[in-house]
Amino acid sequence: MDIMFSPSPAEFPIITPLGDSALIVTFGDSIQTSTHLKVRQLAEYLEHHPFPWMIESVPAFTSVTIYYDLMKLLEEAEKHEDRVRTLTPYQFAAELVSKLIHTLQDIKASPERIVEIPVCYGGEWGPDLETVASHNGLTPQEVINIHTSADYLVYMLGFAPGFAYLGGMSKRIATPRRETPRLSIPAGTVGIAGDQTGVYPIDTPGGWQLIGKTPIELFKPQQMPPTLLQAGDIVRFYSITREQFEAWEELER
Repeated sequence: MDIMFSPSPAEFPIITPLGDSALIVTFGDSIQTSTHLKVRQLAEYLEHHPFPWMIESVPAFTSVTIYYDLMKLLEEAEKHEDRVRTLTPYQFAAELVSKLIHTLQDIKASPERIVEIPVCYGGEWGPDLETVASHNGLTPQEVINIHTSADYLVYMLGFAPGFAYLGGMSKRIATPRRETPRLSIPAGTVGIAGDQTGVYPIDTPGGWQLIGKTPIELFKPQQMPPTLLQAGDIVRFYSITREQFEAWEELER
């Protein structure tokens, strides 16, 4: 039976296998800033100091998944013959990761980066702004004021290239998803779904309530890194006029 590297099932972090070539390090069972900081701490360290047998690491809301090359892992394990006799390849990798986590406790994650995103709210680019306002008993301008007054933490990227899962939206503007998703939503569109908000980085179907659009490109595959936002960033939205939007969009071309 594979072992879990935690003092007890109720304590974190917990390391568990994912198939035969990956493991998951779980730092908590709910989305919290304190858990996110631990995820960032490990993910950032592995980005700059990867294990020689590691393929990649993928941070999520409460965990980091580490994918590894099984053959390279076995080569590394052969250097520790005493451990090879008692541990499976996964257990050997988990032991090394567990030791690493304990050494990272005194290392702080990189400072938060603030990214300001201009948004033209309402009109053709935010057709659901009135719906969000009506659902919450607010005026469209009040929705805009609330949406632009918060600092949003990027917990992780997923769903689509460069799509950031943001935390910190006020429940005062929370609105359910549309009953019928749209077949195509333009890149740059800002939406609300439940108590989440986000920006569509590429043209894609979606069921979020659309409240505006930014002229900034969030995903540029020809650049490195290709995504504007990264886990740990702080996003601040601010309102711009249609004229400002069109002028900005022209500069982006």
